[in-house]
Amino acid sequence: MSVPALYIGSTVPYAGKTTLNVGIGLRLQKEGLNLAFMKPVGQIPFERDGQNGDEDAAYVQSVLNLDNPLDLITPILITQDFKVKAFNGQVDKKEILLEKIKKAIQKISPDKDLLLIGGTGSMFSNRYCGMDAITLINELDFKAVIIDRINHEINYDTLIMLKDSLGDRLIGVVLNAVPHSFMGEAENIFVPFLERNKIKVLGMLPQDPIMSAIRIDVLAECLGGRIVAAQRNSGRMVESFLIGTMQVDNFMTYFRRAAKQAVIVGGDRADVQLVAIEGDCSCLILTGNLYPNDIILSRAETLNIPVIIVRDDTYTVAKHMERILSRYKLRDAIKVRRAALMVSGQLDFQAMRQALRV
Repeated sequence: MSVPALYIGSTVPYAGKTTLNVGIGLRLQKEGLNLAFMKPVGQIPFERDGQNGDEDAAYVQSVLNLDNPLDLITPILITQDFKVKAFNGQVDKKEILLEKIKKAIQKISPDKDLLLIGGTGSMFSNRYCGMDAITLINELDFKAVIIDRINHEINYDTLIMLKDSLGDRLIGVVLNAVPHSFMGEAENIFVPFLERNKIKVLGMLPQDPIMSAIRIDVLAECLGGRIVAAQRNSGRMVESFLIGTMQVDNFMTYFRRAAKQAVIVGGDRADVQLVAIEGDCSCLILTGNLYPNDIILSRAETLNIPVIIVRDDTYTVAKHMERILSRYKLRDAIKVRRAALMVSGQLDFQAMRQALRV
């Protein structure tokens, strides 16, 4: 590699790679580095102005104010057709695909100080076609930073395995979404443990509900629903949700514990709906394709609480909500600014730049 290259990967999908790419990229640009960005293997296909590319890659490039063609920043695009051909042994061999990535790098990185590279899925994704992160990093001589999203505990076994596979190419790891209650244990037990295993912890990003929040109008679209009240306030954010299937007294106990939450409730439960509206929920999501009564609509309009009607049952909507809030992409300007500040303030950029020699 003629230009230093930093690959941002993760132990599991949806761990925060986009957040890290944006945060690191903006900070290094602020420090005067001339960057290029690519996501060599993409799996969120979309089309823009007749070009095919990866949606996340295009978004990160736009935030970093870069303008390379989509087919160069994502030379390998995983589509359903690609998978079918791969499973039937009809795609190019690994060496040919790697050469395609190398040629793209040569075109986008002349006179650049650093090539920032976004990963896809987990470090093991796309192993079936030889395009997994471990192969790319070792074959193309990238440096790597791996982000691990805390879900009950650190994926320490996976991190140790990745260190064994990548060796000195692994600059370090970033622990993401660390709950406040877990911060002390992470600092005093897990960070020393990882560093005894020669895995440098570059930083810990605290759990931040805003980073997984979603606008109500976007949420309605994701759920296939329609907003029938207070549409003017559909830009409000939702950070969590509560299912309103319980009796009103029990519902109120749980409802008071969290702010900015959507309440998912059957369209026939006017009692819970009214309590949620009067309690200033972020929005009401009424299931079963049932229209609310006039009292509910009137109070929702008066108090500016959006009401979304969806066709699915309450359980199905709740499962959709879990996926949406855990996977919703970094799209809003407020999230970009927050990501930049969070990453800039928490990561050891000196160690990173020293390892990259930039």
